[in-house]
Amino acid sequence: MVEFEQELVMSAWAAEHRVAPRRRTLKAGTISFGGGAITCAVRNLSVTGAMLDVTSPVGIPERFSLVVETEQASWPAVVVWRKDKRIGVRFEGARAPATA
Repeated sequence: MVEFEQELVMSAWAAEHRVAPRRRTLKAGTISFGGGAITCAVRNLSVTGAMLDVTSPVGIPERFSLVVETEQASWPAVVVWRKDKRIGVRFEGARAPATA
């Protein structure tokens, strides 16, 4: 129960300190970097960043492109936090069309 309460406090704090509101979602994404790619689930998304679920955080670099085919977009992203199999990213540039 204590861990659940800590997550609620962290979520409330994060929501109060975000630049842009995030919308909850569950979309397939791809972490793309230097010729490599790792699939992920996009759990929330805003114009400034996203929260991602990954199978394993091992090998995911600090900077990469997040590609979301259903949004037909990709964003340059930088990791701002990591917790277990979750990663929070901030977008470093404008949304670009996804490339195949």
